[in-house]
Amino acid sequence: MISFDGALEIVMGRARVLEEEQVDLRMAAGRVLTQEVCCDMDMPPFDKSAMDGYSCRHADLPGPLRVIETIQAGSIPARTVGVGECAKVMTGAMVPQGADCVIMVEHTEVDGEGRVRFTRTDSAPNICYRGEDIRAGDVVLRTGTLLAPQHIAVLAMAGCVRPLVARRPRVAVVATGDELVEPEQTPGPSQIRTSNSYQICAQMEQAGAQVTYYGIVADTEAAIDAVMKQAMAGNDVLLLSGGVSMGDFDLVPGVMAGNGIEILFDSIAIKPGKPTTFGVGPSVYCFGLPGNPVSTFVQCEILVKPFLYALMGHQYRAPHSWLPLAETFQRKRADREAWIPVECTTDGGVRARTYHGSAHISALSGAHGLLAVPQGTTVIEKGTLVRVRSI
Repeated sequence: MISFDGALEIVMGRARVLEEEQVDLRMAAGRVLTQEVCCDMDMPPFDKSAMDGYSCRHADLPGPLRVIETIQAGSIPARTVGVGECAKVMTGAMVPQGADCVIMVEHTEVDGEGRVRFTRTDSAPNICYRGEDIRAGDVVLRTGTLLAPQHIAVLAMAGCVRPLVARRPRVAVVATGDELVEPEQTPGPSQIRTSNSYQICAQMEQAGAQVTYYGIVADTEAAIDAVMKQAMAGNDVLLLSGGVSMGDFDLVPGVMAGNGIEILFDSIAIKPGKPTTFGVGPSVYCFGLPGNPVSTFVQCEILVKPFLYALMGHQYRAPHSWLPLAETFQRKRADREAWIPVECTTDGGVRARTYHGSAHISALSGAHGLLAVPQGTTVIEKGTLVRVRSI
């Protein structure tokens, strides 16, 4: 049995970035860049007005100023602003030559001859200057960026309409267990609906993977071997839930080895998820996950998801918060690192949820996050700042 940190180091050390492909800008959200993106022009590309107002010479304030033209966004000024003159400008419009400030329309009044007078004592320039945000040739996005909506805007600004991104990992999800039936079925005596299969699929899709669900497989070597061979032929990563513990019908590790997969670990000092298994084949990675849904959820979040992002060239960091513990946390055994579902309190703290173990999936549905309790720690006192991983 190895530590979780040791397991994570092994898993991440085996990740190799997948090949790249070009995608349309509108399909790039959630993908990982494999190129540096440079801007092809200054931004702003010209001195532009930050607001509706009058462009003029600061030295001429408070006026009066004669209006020589009106400039709307997208048009080019026809005249140069001279002494005692101004041009009415709209937000985003080009500032004409000769002007060095824009006075807000709200801070002006117009006299009977149509001349503009500034009603305040001073004005900021209110000009967005050419190149003040970005210069042509500047790197605006770097390799490994996980593209969110704000990055899509930057790509569009830079004219990068077919960015290079890493191919999405192809992930196979398999459930093992004679006791399992699909959710649309009514379980018979000694049966239970498979929940972690669909949970795993959703988690992997959330991480950007292309997921294929291979259904429920019986607890026989022949059945597991057949589906494993099928899944290995068309996927980068195999995720099998169930069949990895120490029972008579926990056959997954043996079938993995029989298909040329080198098992790098088969037990982690963590709760839930102790029997999590990881192996590598010539062209596939394979995770054997416990059958209980909380175990699979936690292991997918803290072990599998960072690995998938690494396959796309992105260093994943889960969102988290530091919050005070609202109630003292205690546990009897501390031989393993524990991940506990927690909920936020109305006064800004966090406390452990009622949690009955790795089969208690409903404890997660109302949780705000997970709290990692280090190996060897039995008590965390009320008021201690703890790191809560968002889920």
